[in-house]
Amino acid sequence: MALSALALCSRALLKIGAQPVASLDEGTAEAEVAANLYPGIRDALLSAHPWSFATAQAALARLAAVPRADFAYAFQLPAGFLRALSAGTAGRARGIVYRLQEDRLFTDADQVALTYVFRPDESTFPPYFASALVARLAAEFCIPLTENASRAEMLFRLAEAELRVARQADSQQASARVLEDFPLISVRG
Repeated sequence: MALSALALCSRALLKIGAQPVASLDEGTAEAEVAANLYPGIRDALLSAHPWSFATAQAALARLAAVPRADFAYAFQLPAGFLRALSAGTAGRARGIVYRLQEDRLFTDADQVALTYVFRPDESTFPPYFASALVARLAAEFCIPLTENASRAEMLFRLAEAELRVARQADSQQASARVLEDFPLISVRG
């Protein structure tokens, strides 16, 4: 089954013993809770870690309007933007001073390459992330649907464990980072 907001919410509902929904706007209590809580929980979980499947780089478009103070240039943030990881210029997407305000990035650099976390389509979520998201959704759905605080607490602990596993799996999607220019090594000669 292809992942979708509906499929993820239905899995979470099943985890708490509720009936799955056929549509997020079907009018049931389950559908109302899922439709209202899902977008925020998804975005919070995506923003909490620089997930490999939700990280991108983009050259930002400079805006004609200049900032009122502090910086020389303003740039439009990309669609689906959730969180900045770094910004830079000239082929190196880090190293410049910047500030985010509203849906713009302000800086003194005349060109910006931004590394950022974005909101991908649910169909691209890897299994480890989908599992962590379903666990978190179940924990969040529990109180409004079951009013069982002890069950919700247990589900939150399980969700944290799933998130740790997901972060670990995601961290293995790239080469290990190497220390560059470490002063203690260069002193040793």
